[in-house]
Amino acid sequence: MLLHAVVHPADIQDRDGGILLLSTLFGIDPFLEKLFADSAYAGHVFDHALLQILPQLKTKIVKCSERANGFVVLPKRWIPGSSPRTERSIAWLNRCRRLAKDWENLNRNALAFLHLASIRLMLRKLCNPS
Repeated sequence: MLLHAVVHPADIQDRDGGILLLSTLFGIDPFLEKLFADSAYAGHVFDHALLQILPQLKTKIVKCSERANGFVVLPKRWIPGSSPRTERSIAWLNRCRRLAKDWENLNRNALAFLHLASIRLMLRKLCNPS
């Protein structure tokens, strides 16, 4: 489920948005030790910024195999029996029409609707534990 979110303009790259998110995460989860990320977050720019913000956080870049043909499950992206990963969470949140189809004028409105959709998901999971 959603732990923390930051809504930013579309002209900010994922790598820079990740640094923005992690810089606002300070103190929320002090036990966070390892960050699994895709190849968009590889590079010295992300590593240097992360080292300044959260020096205890280690980054593991999960890359696709160059020999892979078609769909291949990447390590640490889908772990059976664990909490939902980012891809599944985004798919569940996109079921909310307001998040999938409408575009908000203000970032704070988009963040509010993201929180409401996340609350809806948590309530559904609590009421229907299957």
